[in-house]
Amino acid sequence: MDWIVEIFTKPSFTHTIIIFGVVIALGIRLGKISYQGLSLGVTWVLFVGLAFSYAGVIVETEIQEFLKDFGLVLFVYTLGLQVGPGFFAALNRNALINNILAFGIVLSGLLITIFFFYFTPFSIGELSGVMSGAVTNTPGLAAAQTTLNNIHGTSANTATVTLAYALAYPFGVLGIIIAILLLKKAFHINLKEETERQNKLQNLRENRVISKHLQLDNHQLIGKSLAHIFEIVKTPIVVSRMYHHGEIITPTPKTQMAEGDVLLIVAQKSVFDSLHLLIGAESTMNLKTALDSQLVSSPIVVTNKAVTHQRLGDISALQQHDFTFTRLYRAGTQLVPNGNIVLQLGDTLKVVGTPEGLEQATKVLGNAIKRLEVPDLAPIFIGIVLGLIVGSIPLQIPNIPVPVKIGLAGGPLLVALLLSRFGNQWYLNNYTTHSANLMLRELGICLFLASVGLSSGTHLASAFEGTIGLHWMVMGLCITIIPLLLIGWLAKKIFKKNFFEIMGLLAGASTDPPALAFALKIADNDTPTATYATVYPLTMILRIIGAQLLILFFS
Repeated sequence: MDWIVEIFTKPSFTHTIIIFGVVIALGIRLGKISYQGLSLGVTWVLFVGLAFSYAGVIVETEIQEFLKDFGLVLFVYTLGLQVGPGFFAALNRNALINNILAFGIVLSGLLITIFFFYFTPFSIGELSGVMSGAVTNTPGLAAAQTTLNNIHGTSANTATVTLAYALAYPFGVLGIIIAILLLKKAFHINLKEETERQNKLQNLRENRVISKHLQLDNHQLIGKSLAHIFEIVKTPIVVSRMYHHGEIITPTPKTQMAEGDVLLIVAQKSVFDSLHLLIGAESTMNLKTALDSQLVSSPIVVTNKAVTHQRLGDISALQQHDFTFTRLYRAGTQLVPNGNIVLQLGDTLKVVGTPEGLEQATKVLGNAIKRLEVPDLAPIFIGIVLGLIVGSIPLQIPNIPVPVKIGLAGGPLLVALLLSRFGNQWYLNNYTTHSANLMLRELGICLFLASVGLSSGTHLASAFEGTIGLHWMVMGLCITIIPLLLIGWLAKKIFKKNFFEIMGLLAGASTDPPALAFALKIADNDTPTATYATVYPLTMILRIIGAQLLILFFS
């Protein structure tokens, strides 16, 4: 039986993998424990790793370092693929204010951290750990550690960074909730009145894609083709159905309008004011539910790789008269299809037409959903290789004596963001199902957290010598709460944001799912989720960059 004792006690490859497995399994189990809907989630893996290390468990250093770096790369790269589409979508004008406010939260946290650096005896490495824990941002911790390693060429300084993060993290989760409750009390929020106000805002939102039936009142359009309307309006619109000469059809741009026509138009809400002036008033006819209509509608998922590198208007097999594309759903956003859109794998097109027309569209686009369930790993690893190369490029920054690199946290993230947006144009299919992406991401973060925990627990006792640990907790609470209260007040008083939006903004700017769950429980609607998703991608990137900049300029 000595071999069993050796497996669990003597450092070796097998022993190391077993310890990692036990730490991760226990951490995930503990992460499922919640109170009032709140949980520390996967971060429990870090705490279990710290406990094992503190208890004297030793693993092979080389294997531990490999698993840490590989886990980090896997996590950051898949995170970039996930948030990339939302990141580029968040750069549009409609989301600009929310992202500016989120940037203010990130910047405020950085400035408070710099203040502590100048007025406390703690190193910038320790304070970057406190900041990352205070905003519950594990990638920021990873970015700070890799940047420290790049500058100093050793991992000796990163143990206290991990401890600072671990001590600040629980109070980071609590601090976000405290900030939300303080703002709710300060603004005397009545949830019923806030809901009514939110519903009014939803109705006034200009960028929503909606559909309306318009009757042809403008006699100057009689005899002219639908293409004439498209040329005047400029903004992409779709005429999905048309009551024409006594029957309901799916029109083409060449269809000539006639007296008595009714057009079912899909467009952004803001476009309909000009459409009413150009075409006519809203009709009482409903072409969607008309009993004599031979048209059907169905969502079709793009799974045919052959059509993903072409403009929608250039795919000849789709240029026929029996169907019309009315909406395109991509990465949680809804678009009006037009000929200039380049299709991506996983896009969902809502199609209206005859049964034969839908069969033709399905044949061209694919709609073989099972194909998407099998991830194409080759492009993922090509992207990881490119990310590692980019992360290894030495950059000379003024006033920094040695060239710096954006490293394992920055390079793969940057490449993943670009490939998520432009990969299809470069013939690199980076599509993975949400479940596959989540599996790889969780595996990566678990390996990373287990590694840093198992390497840092021996220093745990030193964190509680004197009042060091207490100081880290207090500073973490300051970094958490002060920016949230400040920007929350600005969002309400200056930008007149709805309180539900503010809760989503605060949770997203803290990249904290438990805080979002708490906000949803208070709101009893999905509004916080929309704002959270709007600011989360940019905030995640800013948190990673911010942690690196702290080390680069103050280390």
